[in-house]
Amino acid sequence: MMTDAVLYRQQEHIVTLTLNKPESRNLVTDAEILAGLNDAFDRVGSDGSVRCVILTGAGKTFSGGGNLKEMRDRSGSFAGAPAELRDRYRRGIQQTIAKLYHLEVPTIAAVNGPAYGAGFDVTCACDIRIAAQSAVFAENFVKVGIISGDGGSWLLPRAIGLSRAAEMTFTGDPIDAGTALSWGLVSRVVPDDDLLSEAAKVAERIAANPPRHLRMSKRLLRESQNVQFDTLLEMAAGLQSLCHQTRDHEEAVQAFFEKRPPKFTGD
Repeated sequence: MMTDAVLYRQQEHIVTLTLNKPESRNLVTDAEILAGLNDAFDRVGSDGSVRCVILTGAGKTFSGGGNLKEMRDRSGSFAGAPAELRDRYRRGIQQTIAKLYHLEVPTIAAVNGPAYGAGFDVTCACDIRIAAQSAVFAENFVKVGIISGDGGSWLLPRAIGLSRAAEMTFTGDPIDAGTALSWGLVSRVVPDDDLLSEAAKVAERIAANPPRHLRMSKRLLRESQNVQFDTLLEMAAGLQSLCHQTRDHEEAVQAFFEKRPPKFTGD
């Protein structure tokens, strides 16, 4: 069931999800935020009309990550014996980030401010990251005596390479938006007030394309991180043979020759 902790807004083929607990810095270990994200990802996954998702935070922070007060008090998400904590990670933040990572549609993190710890790892699970000038990124788990328990050690090296991921992980130091751009962590940096409109423009350009082909393209990009080149070629050949038989492919070619914008239906 959707909650106000995560706002779900759909305009045509684009869904915008907003982490909506700015008073507590949109902590992604918050039970309501985790439940809201899980429900939102399930909803997106079952809705064939969605072609792109934008994920952002309310207020001045994308996400502060975990709840340090609960860590200090060993309460809430961080209560219990080691076995309980392990299971809570598996059923909680790990499950949520896995759902985000495995969404079939393209995802954009519109990072409106600090993204720390697990909040940073959430951005790394997205396909595209667009940063406001005020955005700050930190894989800062070591600073509070823990490790990335949600997959960041797998996601981050794939986003910026092993050496820079190691630097961020071992120092825990934050990087600003300009550094994130130069490292390839984000694809662009925009003024704070323009963040959502710029993210929407990218999403609109994505959503203008045939939905099944977007999903297949994303699948190939994901698999390319894990399989041999020859294996990927085999996958591409199989998916391409399906693409050639779709109505959207026929429409795209016909629109090209007729010099008009194509109208894609997902068929």
